Amino acid sequence: MSRGTAFVVGATGLLGRSTVPALLADGWEVRAASRGGVRDASWPEEVRAVAVDRNEEGALAAALGEGCDVLVDMVAYGKEHGRQLSGLADRIGSAVVISSLSVYEDSAGRSLATQGEPDGAPRFPVPMAATQNTVGADDTTYPGRKIALEQELLASPLPTTVLRAGAIHGPHCKAPRELFFVKRALDGRPVRILAYGGRSTFHPVHTSNMAELIRLAASKPGTRVLNGGDPQPPAVAEISAAIDEVLGVRSEIVTVEGAPPEKTVGATPWSGAHPIVLDMAAAERELGYRPVTSYADSLPVTVALLAERLRGADWRVAFPDMARTYDPHGDLFDYAAEDAWLAAR
Repeated sequence: MSRGTAFVVGATGLLGRSTVPALLADGWEVRAASRGGVRDASWPEEVRAVAVDRNEEGALAAALGEGCDVLVDMVAYGKEHGRQLSGLADRIGSAVVISSLSVYEDSAGRSLATQGEPDGAPRFPVPMAATQNTVGADDTTYPGRKIALEQELLASPLPTTVLRAGAIHGPHCKAPRELFFVKRALDGRPVRILAYGGRSTFHPVHTSNMAELIRLAASKPGTRVLNGGDPQPPAVAEISAAIDEVLGVRSEIVTVEGAPPEKTVGATPWSGAHPIVLDMAAAERELGYRPVTSYADSLPVTVALLAERLRGADWRVAFPDMARTYDPHGDLFDYAAEDAWLAAR
């Protein structure tokens, strides 16, 4: 028996590729919307691909037609998209919308946006509930626009579950943090230098775990904000060791207490002075959420895909989004600086 119709915006992106089959397996009739209207090769024929550019005036409303029972939005961003969805409340039974843990700020007003400033690293409770303070809404910054989106939807008549995702990882990730250790292992680097004692923790969430949260929220409409994270988030030293194990290599971990000793030495895509760990109790209580996988168990597939894409290719060509996001100045794989620091040490 069908649960009804699900309309997925951003269906061919990182989360959409996992969410579409999860909804389909749960009994939903799925319309998979993307700008190109293309299909993922793994989707069965009953998934209906829809081409729509939601930023074109009236395009999303036209694609929705008479509406849907649940709309899942992977890419909504800013108050304009919030107003767009709330304006369609008469045609949408409920919504599940993806936000980010970057919206949180601590009691002193520190957030991920301030961590590059002196004493700007946020100090969050461990674990951190979705009731934690958030940044102010604005029209320019990523967290500010995500909060503006949330505020529009939570104040609207449309029942909306907002999912604040941790560091999303898994197949199809365009800026995979795991590349930091995978490339070092493949390049035969014998040492991993880690600042903050290797204890930095930035809560990850696998695409299959986010898909499970979305699936559960779709079947239990309501207005709520929940976190999205993997079980037992690993510290960066544990991630390094786990990736080494998958690739069958052994490396030495050299830890530095405190901040990176040099700009290009000791910093990783997970590095931070204080842990960022999401509290998943509300999702477990309200949705009955149980994770599909752990970070370590998900790694073999991810690492194999990264290694295959790196084979014979310049990493910047293979992962241009990773280069833009984490390595705008050529620092991510500065092996010469690492060797010089190790020699001086």
